[in-house]
Order: sequence, then structure tokens, then C-alpha cells
Amino acid sequence: MAMLSHTHRSDSRKLQMKLNLIAFAAMAGLLVIAPFAIYPLLVVQILCFALFACAFNLLMGFTGLLSFGHAMFYGWSAYIAGHVSKEYGATPELALLFGMATGAMLGLIVGALAIKRQGIYLAMITLAFAQMMFFLAVQMHAITGGEDGLQGIPRNRLFGLIDIDSTGRVYWFALGVFLLAFLAMWRIKRSPFGENLKAIRENEPRAISLGCNTARYKLAAFVLSAAFSGLAGSLKAISLQLATLTDVGWQISGEVILMTLVGGVGTIFGPVIGAVVVVGLEQMLLGFDDWIPVIYGSVFVLCVLFFRKGILGQIQHVFQKD
Repeated sequence: MAMLSHTHRSDSRKLQMKLNLIAFAAMAGLLVIAPFAIYPLLVVQILCFALFACAFNLLMGFTGLLSFGHAMFYGWSAYIAGHVSKEYGATPELALLFGMATGAMLGLIVGALAIKRQGIYLAMITLAFAQMMFFLAVQMHAITGGEDGLQGIPRNRLFGLIDIDSTGRVYWFALGVFLLAFLAMWRIKRSPFGENLKAIRENEPRAISLGCNTARYKLAAFVLSAAFSGLAGSLKAISLQLATLTDVGWQISGEVILMTLVGGVGTIFGPVIGAVVVVGLEQMLLGFDDWIPVIYGSVFVLCVLFFRKGILGQIQHVFQKD
């Protein structure tokens, strides 16, 4: 009986893996043809937010830690990537690395303090740090440009050789970075490290009783999530050639939470779907800026009431029941 159960689980995992590979191939295929049907820089914006949402999902969906301050990693990494590109002529890959390092460093500092608390207290600590970093961005005009932000960030040659200073080429650059980062986070989820994160999310006391150093794993998850958020912010700064106070504001933290909830917390592809939905709503509501918070609030309420697992999570739930 036990052998039959083990075989069933093994077959289920193989089937899930095949479905995920098919979904990844379909997503990559759609992204390849997307710039021929949609303005490429709009798709780049979606890619940056999708990467950001996947990074946030690494913390909330896989570890169960809620952060209200992820914009600080996204926004400050955008500033640093833009600054080193503009002032020192850093190539795009170096700018991305500087941005990731900035996010990881901030994640290490904030995470080391935040993980000492749980639930809403942890969320409030991250929000407090994010607000401090926002006001610091206003004051550090030499790096951030203050209220004007950084504009006209140059797209220097990739590896010092490849010119990406055109809409078409920067799209393929952004797509390549997104797909590589997505695969990296997917691998993290399927690794023993990812399994430990899920064990902490499901039952932390039990994980501790089994010998898991949960504090170390939670801090590692925080740093990884912050680093990938930094990559998303850096990619946005280089691709769209600007970094502003909006990137580090609390509204961006709210948007990434909404994207993750709409798509499906704890799923691989859910945050990508959520990013498409939220950015699509923004584009549809251009000219009705006053209504955007109302629409976001309504979407959030609907998700809580009818789609608690998110779009993709709800679909998976229905098929699992069948």
C-alpha cells in the first residue's frame, strides 16, 4: 500500500513537471511574439513587474513571510543601476549586478531584524524600513536625483560589445534576463532549500523540531527575494531609462502584493499572470488616475472573497479536485 502511494506521488510529480515545462514553453513562445503585437516597451514593463512579483512570491508564497516594504529593494536597486550607468558608464550586465548586490545588502540588513518577529509585526518592520529608505531617496539627490529622479539613463553596450540602444534590442535583452531569473527561481523552489522553505511556511515549529535552522533559512529567503527584486528594479532602470521616487514608494509594494495575490500565491506562474492583469488594468485606466486605487481595492476584495488562491491557484485547485 505504501509502495502504491509512493508510486502515485512520483507519477503526480512527473506529470506536474511536464505541465510546468509545457507552461514555460508556452509563456516563452508568447513573449517571443508579443513585441510584434504590443508596443515592446510596454511588454518590458510587464516583464520587470513579473520578475518583481516572482521575487516577492519567493518570500511570501514559498516561505510565508509578508513584506510591506519590497519597493525599497526594487527602487534603490534601480537608482544604483541607473547611477553607475550614467556616472561611470557601467555596462548593462555590471549595472544589473550592482543592483542585485544593493537589493541583497538591504535584504540582509532588513531581514536580520524583521525575521525576529512574525505576522503583522514583521510586515510593519519592513514598511518602516521602506519609508525610511523613501525619505533617504528624497534627500540623496546626488545619487537618486531627488524628486526629479534619474532620467535618460544610458543603455551602454552589453559586455562592452553589443549595442542594445534600440527598442527591439532592449526587448530581447529584458526577455533574456527575465527568463534566466525565472528559471533560477524555479530551480530554487524545486531544490532541497526550497522544500525547507515550504516546510517552514506550513509548520515552522515542526520544522524546528526536525532540526531545521529556520532563522537561517528565512534570512536566506529574504536576501534572495531582495536580490531578485533588485534585479527587477535594475532591469527596469536600464530598459526604460529612468528611476523615480515612485519606484521606491509604498504604492509599488502594494502593487506587487496585489499581483501575487491575483495570480496565485505560492505558484510558479501565478505572479506573471498577476503582473499582466495589473499592468493591463493600469493601461486601460490611463486618464482615470483617480479611479486606480478604487479599482485596485475592488480587485483585491474580489480576490479575497472569490479567488483566495488567485487565478492560477484556483484553476489548479479545480483540476486537483477533478
